[in-house]
Order: sequence, then structure tokens, then C-alpha cells
Amino acid sequence: MREVIDLGEFGEDFHNDPHPVYERLRAKGPVHWVRPPGWESETWLVVGYREARAALADNRLAKDASKIGLSSLDEEMIGKNLLVSDPPQHTRLRGLISRAFTARRVEELRPRVQRITDDLLDAMLPYGRAELVESFAHPLPLTVICELLGVPELDRAEFRKMSTEAVAPSSSGSEYDAFVGLAAYFTELIEDKRAAGPTGDLLSELIRTTAEDGDRLSPDELRGMAFILLIAGHETTVNLITSGVHALLTHPDQLAALRADMSLIDGAVEEMLRYEGPVHNATFRFAAEPLEIGGAAIAQGDSVMVCLTAANRDAEHSAAPDRFDIHRDTRGHVAFGHGIHYCLGAPLARLEARTAIRTLLERAPGLALDGPPGDWLPGMLMRGMRSLPVRW
Repeated sequence: MREVIDLGEFGEDFHNDPHPVYERLRAKGPVHWVRPPGWESETWLVVGYREARAALADNRLAKDASKIGLSSLDEEMIGKNLLVSDPPQHTRLRGLISRAFTARRVEELRPRVQRITDDLLDAMLPYGRAELVESFAHPLPLTVICELLGVPELDRAEFRKMSTEAVAPSSSGSEYDAFVGLAAYFTELIEDKRAAGPTGDLLSELIRTTAEDGDRLSPDELRGMAFILLIAGHETTVNLITSGVHALLTHPDQLAALRADMSLIDGAVEEMLRYEGPVHNATFRFAAEPLEIGGAAIAQGDSVMVCLTAANRDAEHSAAPDRFDIHRDTRGHVAFGHGIHYCLGAPLARLEARTAIRTLLERAPGLALDGPPGDWLPGMLMRGMRSLPVRW
């Protein structure tokens, strides 16, 4: 019989700060059979760094649940996308989107990201205090990704509400309702763009992208791509900016070091990703055949969650891993994943976080916490705070 570790028994302490629990688990082994809080089923949880890197790149762990006779909610409601596909389908989808979502396109966004950042701070700073998520960390990446994809401004408030419920549902039924709403929204948006003709935005370009052999994205695949780009393109960056600012404000020596030398911003953002990254666990993988990970015998059909939060705090990867140190060599962290499913939007997230945090520190030299942060997001997918009150 497998030993089941019920993570729910650790209560709110685990939800607010899972790192001590993961340290205890790593001391017993890198892989465990667990029941996440609020779940009725179990899954394998990978908490060791070396094992996490290996699992993220292991093609025996399928992302396509249909390979073991299951289905996923996002695929059922939205359509096939990069997170629920394996080669050769994943290779095809990534190749098609990479034709439109290029490094050059991201770099061309730099002036616009700076302009949006400045506009948000122009509106926020005169008040002397603010709730950072609502005023800054959320509207910045949401505006950037909506402009990139061509989402009308009037739709953004409703889209934000649905996307948050999809990745961090507040109740059992809210996730399903969010997916229903998102599916309907994306279907209508794509049809509107198809009828309007080329407009220069990324979604319009994806509709018309064609490979050398004439291959194109189907309507379901377009909807799936829009879902991934819009959700992953802003929810994760919200958490990165918020947690990054919180880490700086609770580590005054590191904040002072960055203020003294803003050329450290790139390394600081990488340390923010390692220390308290925006994604708690990578989305499910499924054992397409029996295998072993870190001494654990994984049966065919078992689900596996790779805990990015735990892996990045493994002492095997980082000395004194619970210390926030912007001078640290963070190479190899897995905040954006690893292998073929490495986050396609990582360059955009880095650009936004570096711009946002650098500009905020430059324009608010007295930045400080203005009370305790809000609750951590529910569930095991995202790692981030609902609110962060600050003053300057």
C-alpha cells in the first residue's frame, strides 16, 4: 500500500507558506503520493529539484489525458492547446504559434510596456498609498496581453473575472462556469476577427498563419491558443510582480542593494521567480507507461504534479534556498518549467516584470508595505497574493 500524505492536515499554514512542508517532504524523499487540500483523490507530487527537471522533460509523462482514457476541462470546453498535447501534435502547435509570437514581436512591445507602466503610476502615485494588485500588478500585464491579442477594452473587466476563476477558482462550480464563459467569449472573438480581416494583432495573425505545407490552426485550436495566451499571458505576471515587490519590501537589505544599482534588476527578477514563483505546480502529467521517479514506482495511468515552488527551494539547486538574495546565481530554476513545455511567454513576462518593478522603485523611493498582504490564491496551480497594500 502506498503511504498517502494528506496535505490538508497541515491546514492554513500549508496554504500560506508551503515551504516548510516541502522541506520536510524532501527530507523523506523527492517524490510522494499525496492528497492535496480539498481533494478526494491522490496524485504523485515531485518536490526534489533534480527529479522535477527530469520529470518535466520525460516524454513518458504525457500531457494529453486522453492517452490514459481521461479528459481535461480546458480541452473539453476550450480546445486543444499546448498544455494538453504531446509530440507530434505539440510540436505542430508550437511551431505554428512561434511563427507569429516571435522574439522580435516581444522586443517591439518594450516601449508600449513602459508607456502603460508610466500611465498606471501617473494615476496611482498622487494618492500616496494603493492596493498594488488592483492598481498596478494586474492592469499592466492584462493591458499588454489584451492589446497584443486584440481584445477590445470594454471586454477586459469581464475577461479578468473569468480568467481568475479559471486558474484559482473560489468555489467548486466557479471553475466550470468560467470555462463555459471563456469558451463562448473566445469563439465570438475569433469569428469577429476572421470577419474583420487582418488588423495586425497576434490573434488575427494566428488565424491566418500557415506553415510551409499549408497547415493552419483549426477553430478549436485557435480557441485553445487564445485561452493559453490570454490566461498564461497575464495571470502569472500579476503574481510575479506582486510577490517580487513583497519580497523586496520584506528584505530591506536586498531592496537597498537594488536601489543602489538598478543594473541588478534582471538578476533580481530571476531570484523573485526562484524564491516565490507565480506557478505553484505545473499542470498535470500522466504516466503513459510504468516508470520510476526518484525511487517512486509510478504506475501507468497515475497523475503526476511537478511542484515548481518546492523544486526551486531545494538546497541541491540553491545554497540557503530560503534566503532571498538578488545576487544569487539562479540559472536552472524551473519557475517557467523545463523541456518542450517551457513557457512560451517567458520573455514577455520577464520584460513586464523588469519594467514594472524598476519603474515603480524609481518613481516611489519611499515604497513600503501599508499593512499585511491579502490571502494567497486558492488551489495548487497559482502562487500569489490577492492584494498587497503599499504606501510611499
